[in-house]
Amino acid sequence: MAILVVGSVALDSIKTPFGKVEETLGGSATHFSCSASFFSPVEIVAVVGNDFPLEHIEFLKSRGIETSGLQIVEGKTFRWKGLYEYDMNQAQTLDTRLNVFEHFHPDLSENHKANKYIFLANIDPELQLEVLSQCPNPKLTVCDTMNYWIENKREALLKTIRKTNIVLINDSEARELMETFSLLEASKKILSLGPEFVILKKGEHGALMFTKNSHFSAPALPLENVMDPTGAGDSFAGGFLGFLSMTDDISEENIRKAVIYGSIMASFNVEGFGLNRLKSLTEKDISRRYNHFKELTRFE
Repeated sequence: MAILVVGSVALDSIKTPFGKVEETLGGSATHFSCSASFFSPVEIVAVVGNDFPLEHIEFLKSRGIETSGLQIVEGKTFRWKGLYEYDMNQAQTLDTRLNVFEHFHPDLSENHKANKYIFLANIDPELQLEVLSQCPNPKLTVCDTMNYWIENKREALLKTIRKTNIVLINDSEARELMETFSLLEASKKILSLGPEFVILKKGEHGALMFTKNSHFSAPALPLENVMDPTGAGDSFAGGFLGFLSMTDDISEENIRKAVIYGSIMASFNVEGFGLNRLKSLTEKDISRRYNHFKELTRFE
């Protein structure tokens, strides 16, 4: 089944201790789509300016990503510039220019509205609510967020969470949103709003999944070469929801397996700048890393 993703498409300039890139293809919807496309068809809804390189659109199409919802409007594309030190769990934002993204409103086609799997990427929760208002009967809705929306659009974010089946959020954001240090308490509070699952992304320390009656811990794969963590959370979401859409099975058992696939895709994402590693990735690579994860967690 196809997945509808609504989010940002950007041009990123990134510097880490291991190199730098200028205006490489990025954005939450982009990283998600490229990751998810290894499992399921993806339909992207976003906006770029008329300065956006056409080669990037051709790349998205080459991955089987449907781009009719990618609006091209007069103006400049969203740009983000960031810096990472050796502790690459935290990005330092050097410059953000929303440009045409500042006035973006998702306008869904009838085909978009009919999608059963929806990912609300890290965008203004008021835009996330606009998407949900246009989609009458999704099977599964997953949302992501960040501290900026927690601090500036808290009430709209809470409304989105109440309408969402699965919340993806990193550990520090969950603590801030629910005003508690305890991740268990934070997850319980989020679940009390209505979602069936909360997945806490912990970067190099893996991910935690909570329901009202259980929890599941997935490790992060120890990696020798980490180049750039930008988009790792969105790549996690892509692997996660891509697998669920491919199998069309949203049982808790299968969602646990999807968390592993999310971790796999995030682990590949950080091995190159921007989307470079995902561009060279193969299905055999994914299968080998899945077996590696199984060995990592196996015990008698």
